[in-house]
Amino acid sequence: MSGPVVAGVDGSRRSLAAAEWAAREAVHRGVGLLLVHACPPLPRRVSPVPGVDAWQHVGTQMLDQAVAGFAARHPELEVTGRHTDDEPDQALLTAASAAGLLVVGARGWGGFDGLAVGSVALRVAAAADCPVVTVPGEPRRADPARGGVREVQLGFNAHAPADTTADFAFRAASERDALLRVVHAWALPPASPSAWMLSVLEEDRGRWEDQESQVVSDALRGWRERYPQVSVLPDVVLLNPAQALVRTSGRARLLVLGRRTGPRVAERRLGPVAHAVLHHARCPVAVVPHPE
Repeated sequence: MSGPVVAGVDGSRRSLAAAEWAAREAVHRGVGLLLVHACPPLPRRVSPVPGVDAWQHVGTQMLDQAVAGFAARHPELEVTGRHTDDEPDQALLTAASAAGLLVVGARGWGGFDGLAVGSVALRVAAAADCPVVTVPGEPRRADPARGGVREVQLGFNAHAPADTTADFAFRAASERDALLRVVHAWALPPASPSAWMLSVLEEDRGRWEDQESQVVSDALRGWRERYPQVSVLPDVVLLNPAQALVRTSGRARLLVLGRRTGPRVAERRLGPVAHAVLHHARCPVAVVPHPE
């Protein structure tokens, strides 16, 4: 948490919006903001030497302007820039090794219409050493039905809670003076869809849901004691986890998910829930690495 907030910028509107989100987060944390611009060299067969030099100069100029602009808008914030000729994902992963948080736009200049999340955002979310926040291209509008309530959301498996992920969400809610909605999705027992179980589903469902709610309450007790200032709303839903999180994301300022790390986890791959949520959530999504 003590390292700088790092944001990737490529001059696109989406990347600059993500960097603005990162600047506000850095102010919340009382740390610096590092803007990283990656500009891999063009192959000589594509551009002659003057063209390669111009390509690098344009990137450096864009980064300098971005640093100056953020420093002017946030005078209390130390803003620095780093220009590199690495590939974008590698440049961001390198910067993330000493960062408290990495922030990227869901898409930069690349991709195509209809693409929700680009390859760079997916790669860094799957492999960074620090938490990664992916900011969608369009800013989220406040839900009038909620009266503008600030809300952070946590995707939570109460049967195997991840300390690092939950702690990140509680801190984020505390820093924003926001309600923390803890979303725990559960499923009916495997045998329940069979014909002989159909007649008892309704009478048993309430009991099973009460059991899940109690598991959530027990799992959250320690964090509630550490963060008594945070208002917590457990949200126990009978739904696929990805569907539950996407459905509720429209009212969130930030949605927090975990990503398992360890020798048994496939390298540079997100789990199916995180992958689906990144593509369909309607708010910034934080993916927080945690041990298996």
